[in-house]
Amino acid sequence: MAAAAAAVLLAGCATGPTANPKDPLEPFNREVSKINEDFDKGILRPVAELYADYMPTPVQRAVENFFSNVSDVYSAVNNLLQGKPTRAAEDSMRVAMNSVLGLGGLIDIATPAGLPKYKEDFGQTLGVWGVPPGPYLVLPLFGPSSVRDTGGMLVDRQFDPSAYLYPVSLRNSLVGVRIVAGRAQLLGASNLLEQAALDKYSFLRDSYLQRRQYLVYDGNPPEADGDADSDGAVPAVPAVPAAPADAEGEKPAGATTATPAAPAPGTQPADASAPAATPPADASAPAATPPKGDIQPESQTLPVPPVEPMQRIVPGVIRIR
Repeated sequence: MAAAAAAVLLAGCATGPTANPKDPLEPFNREVSKINEDFDKGILRPVAELYADYMPTPVQRAVENFFSNVSDVYSAVNNLLQGKPTRAAEDSMRVAMNSVLGLGGLIDIATPAGLPKYKEDFGQTLGVWGVPPGPYLVLPLFGPSSVRDTGGMLVDRQFDPSAYLYPVSLRNSLVGVRIVAGRAQLLGASNLLEQAALDKYSFLRDSYLQRRQYLVYDGNPPEADGDADSDGAVPAVPAVPAAPADAEGEKPAGATTATPAAPAPGTQPADASAPAATPPADASAPAATPPKGDIQPESQTLPVPPVEPMQRIVPGVIRIR
């Protein structure tokens, strides 16, 4: 079984000069993405729309708070594994406060009390430990992932308290509610994605990989090949001022000399030693357009605005963190 799966993955490897080195399984991933989109359009999205339209808002908020409280459990474990005891303690306090005072997590008491919400998973923990993400991988039903994050998701499941609920029917019901509620929260974002993205697959892939790197480094990813600084800003090219010629007519190295415009036929060349006479400006006359050969004022180079890392990714079908 494992050999057959490996053969399928190897058969889907992308080759050629346009292949993305982070996505060697692109043909295979695109096929899985199509299956996920068909399932989403045919089943999951209609159910999520019914949930968003007819479920009262307080109930939706309570469901969201409940599963957010569950995710704080394995977030605390991962913060501890990443060497962040302060964050681990804050996650633990969130779980205790919301579970006791918030009626089992249905009400978020911790956030108004000033305890921040962290979303740490074992995939991020592996990244902190130096494990590379590996090839990009689209999972059936779960959407965008990577080899590292897929393994991390399986470990996080072991720290999820809802995975140990009995009877099994109750556990499966909670999984279904969690999937539908999570998809309902992304209805607006998925509509925007369909309108804006020319190639939705490439957009999701690049956004997911960028966001995961951003989360692993807590918002301070390292420089990428010197093209951008640590916060993602592209450095601006400073303007080079024109260097004046010296007394002997020589110019410094790197300076450029503008070629003066040729005199019009029938006119006498101007004497270089005599100052140019400036005619009085006529207020009623329109501003004259400078001749083509005149030297234009030095242009100012504006800095390129920083490119903010993407904070959120729209999943293929399901992505619960």
